[in-house]
Amino acid sequence: MLAVSGFVTIVLFLVAVLSRRVSVLIALTAIPILVALVTGFGGELGTLIGDGLGKVAPVAIMITFAVLYFSLMVDAGLFDPAVTRVLRWAKGDPLKITVGTAVLTLLVSLDGDGTSTFLITVSALLPVYRRLGMRPLVLAGVICLGAGVMNMVPWGGPTARAMAALKLDSSEIFVPAIPAMAAGIVWVLVASVLIGRSERKRLGVIELDELTPEPAPRTRPEALRFWFNVVLTLALVGVLLAQLADLEVVFVIAFVIAVIVNRPSWTQQQELFARHGSNVVLVTTMIFAAGVFTGILSGTGMIEAMARSLVGVIPDGAGGALPVAVAITSMPLSLVFTPDAYYFGVLPVLAETSATFGGSASEVGTAAILGQMTTGFPLSPLTASTFILIGMSGVELGAHQRFIFKWAFGTTLVMTAVALLTGAISF
Repeated sequence: MLAVSGFVTIVLFLVAVLSRRVSVLIALTAIPILVALVTGFGGELGTLIGDGLGKVAPVAIMITFAVLYFSLMVDAGLFDPAVTRVLRWAKGDPLKITVGTAVLTLLVSLDGDGTSTFLITVSALLPVYRRLGMRPLVLAGVICLGAGVMNMVPWGGPTARAMAALKLDSSEIFVPAIPAMAAGIVWVLVASVLIGRSERKRLGVIELDELTPEPAPRTRPEALRFWFNVVLTLALVGVLLAQLADLEVVFVIAFVIAVIVNRPSWTQQQELFARHGSNVVLVTTMIFAAGVFTGILSGTGMIEAMARSLVGVIPDGAGGALPVAVAITSMPLSLVFTPDAYYFGVLPVLAETSATFGGSASEVGTAAILGQMTTGFPLSPLTASTFILIGMSGVELGAHQRFIFKWAFGTTLVMTAVALLTGAISF
């Protein structure tokens, strides 16, 4: 009965989300509550929901302050010198421009927000591409590759969803994937070289005057703030990678320091919150709604019952291959499942099934972020930011997908191989 109830909940959730008849927020909360009431768990709803919310609260806090921190850094011009230097280095060489596009995207994507990444990189580089006669498809495609692999950061949507859905932290899902992510970044740079080489062959190297205007010199206070931001961000990344403290604690402290230095007045802080607060609210409310969803399904035993039923379907000896299967299919399934549908509807059942076979739920979570709405999100028609990328670049979705799919899928395959070699996932 519990397994049937669980599968009904998942199906109703997927139908509601994929049909877009209701918002994801409503689907994550109303459907499991309704099923819990029908199946006799109404008296336990308070406890089930409370437990679920409590377990995702650290993720929501981390997301809130991470988005605010990196949004503040973008506004403060932390990445502007990198943009200028890369464009000066590239000059009129299409190969260098393509590689520079990848490097800039990797840097700007550190904030984990695809929309801001696309707005910044396309705005900075599209005039250069047009001036050189380079294809906008190359611009959109290379940005897609860089933003995709960087979307794996713990404060990005997919990893945050995986942590919330499986009630695990970044040390269990993201940290084991760091070597694979590093390999993915190398692959993105290699791919950009190969793509750029074809553009250079097509166009040749074009002699141009300076592509970027000379930036206005900074005043002494502005220069001090800039270098303070550089040191603070490097220290933040170092602390995160060394796992010296919980992510939510690190980002709270870093944001408070950054906002005092960069936006000391209340008026300036209000402007920051007004400008970026909507992004924070959209993400954190979804995380808390996921807490309701997984709290009910886990607390009632539905997920465990569904996993037990799946065990009888999976052939003997095939259970150990589940993390690899999840990893390889994760990127193509970005074209089918929204991140919410996959991470909150499908992933918990896969993780519990793997655990039943003696595997690790965290391995399945790590496998999922190797492609599901990471490398796959900038070419998925299910994410709004994809249309920002192709709209600003002036390319058609189908052409964009045909051009970059093999390269994006290659990123997932490279990361899967490295994850296997490093033990992040097992076979």
